[in-house]
Amino acid sequence: MSFPRYPKYKASGVEWLGDVPEHWEVKRSDSCLSYSRAQLDPSEFKGLEVFHYSIPVVQETGTGQLENGSEIASGKQVIKRRVVLVSKLNPRKGTICIADSQQALTLCSTEFVALEPFNCEIQYLHYLVRTEGFRQKLESTVTSVTNSHQRASPADIYRFWGAFPPLAEQTAIAEFLDRETAKIDGLVAEQRRLIALLKEKRQAVISHAVTKGLHPNAPTKPSGIPWLGDVPAHWEVKRLKSVATFSGGGTPSRDNPAYWNGNIPWVSPKDMKADRIDGAEESISEEGLRNSASNLLKPGRVLIVVRSGILKHTIPIAINETAVALNQDMKALSFETKKCVPQFFLRWVQGNNEQLLFDWAKQGATVESIEHNYLAQTLLPLPDIHEQKDIVAYLDTELARFDELTAEAERAIDLLHERRTALISAAVTGQIDVRQHPAN
Repeated sequence: MSFPRYPKYKASGVEWLGDVPEHWEVKRSDSCLSYSRAQLDPSEFKGLEVFHYSIPVVQETGTGQLENGSEIASGKQVIKRRVVLVSKLNPRKGTICIADSQQALTLCSTEFVALEPFNCEIQYLHYLVRTEGFRQKLESTVTSVTNSHQRASPADIYRFWGAFPPLAEQTAIAEFLDRETAKIDGLVAEQRRLIALLKEKRQAVISHAVTKGLHPNAPTKPSGIPWLGDVPAHWEVKRLKSVATFSGGGTPSRDNPAYWNGNIPWVSPKDMKADRIDGAEESISEEGLRNSASNLLKPGRVLIVVRSGILKHTIPIAINETAVALNQDMKALSFETKKCVPQFFLRWVQGNNEQLLFDWAKQGATVESIEHNYLAQTLLPLPDIHEQKDIVAYLDTELARFDELTAEAERAIDLLHERRTALISAAVTGQIDVRQHPAN
């Protein structure tokens, strides 16, 4: 879709804006908005239901959530009007939303800068501060040096140079962007539904192959596992501990620099993002290995997370392709190669993730954990080695198809997001004229 440009432009004098329509006003934002700073002490909202805009929730949902005020321990800003919230924490993430005093008491994190427009259309302002140019400009002003806790100054957020058309035109631009971004968001939602369906189908294919085999007419027998039912009659059902040995990990002292940044990848739960592991975010030295509870694991071991919040919904599992060491929240399984193919066990866990999460959960743990004894006593239905390899090869082929379809959907989402970002930027900087664009 192409859009006309304005008849005449002028230099804005602002690098991230470039040239803007001749009749637009280039001015500092604090001439048309104020910075709301009203704060409340935790004692003032204990026992109340409050609507709370917190950084993580806004990042995930674009809005806030209803909470029990008694569970909020730190001071918050109070929202009394409709405002634009811009996070000063990690501006590269673009945590921004429009907040309204929907409840009797509406709060937001003190990490937000609350912008209250008085001579500016709020939705236009919302789109303006969402532009990539504004985000980059804000990111360039951060004062912190760590990647995880960069902060922009509140003054840089509420006192910036922007381009402001007449109010009626701001409204027209905002309404246009509301319509067009809603269409894009709808297309993104369709792709996300497709990804979810592909994930479900992928899971079903794995589960069927590792529990029923590749021969639909094969005779069956009870597996002895209540949630599994029957398995092919020629498969053996064995305890996991009879076909694998277990080893754990540990953490060298952080106080000794000689133990760290060596040549041994040190795998922790944060590294478990794929089926294959060929490195890690952190590494340890041979001296660090000797002075910890960790061991050097040869390639081909099955690595599994046994303690992490991620165990609320999934069991991260992978096979290492290079020698690694583990931290204490991990286990490694070494299989007897004549009894079980490591890749078969990996797929078996992936195919039965939900049931195994329940069976392996350690009761009473403060952090989601896998109980070692439950893991070791697991009943594992196993075909012979040749059939295991056939199942693994079949799944490698089938899953590659699912992965490619998923990758295509993710690429489509990326392109739609790029389109959305570019459209917003073009409209609020006057690179396109959308005043006469029809509603349908």
